[in-house]
Amino acid sequence: MDAPPSRKQVTHDRIVETAARAIRRAGFHGVGVADIMKEAGLTHGGFYAHFASRDALLCEALERAGQDGAARMAQRAASRPADGASAFRALVEGYLSDRHLAATENGCPVAALASEVPRQAPEVQAVAASRVRGLVARVHAALPPGAPADAAAVVTGQLVGALQLARTLGDNAEGKAWLAATRHALLAQYDTPVTH
Repeated sequence: MDAPPSRKQVTHDRIVETAARAIRRAGFHGVGVADIMKEAGLTHGGFYAHFASRDALLCEALERAGQDGAARMAQRAASRPADGASAFRALVEGYLSDRHLAATENGCPVAALASEVPRQAPEVQAVAASRVRGLVARVHAALPPGAPADAAAVVTGQLVGALQLARTLGDNAEGKAWLAATRHALLAQYDTPVTH
């Protein structure tokens, strides 16, 4: 039986979870250490007991945001075959959903942060690149057999780009229409129904 996490670990996890939401909501530069610590209900002075630097926190927060997003995608994909939906349909409909359009704080960190990554420290860039590769791998796993070799990268770009542009248009009829058009195009090209 695993020992319960220490108080320090619980606090550390709370800071990382808070930062994971904050960076997706406001971007890397939109929040500072003091803001994150305050939102986590902690004092600014306690930060360095947990992290060597702000970049170290950003790396962990980005990793956590990616893990959370991957877990949500896997959960949605696992629940859909029962209603006849393919893994690809589940992924596309979940990623390009009206709910994801509005969920910047809990949504995909790749879509939320991609344009800011080139201006981050190399260690943050490395974690971001890993998150992109993970998303491409999930898309690849959901594509039907026989899809072109480069389809996963192309589809990932379409998913992320469509979500970013829809968010630019807003959580409104125009943004939702953008997502719907992209969903339709991707499903028309790659979806294959599940047969029982």
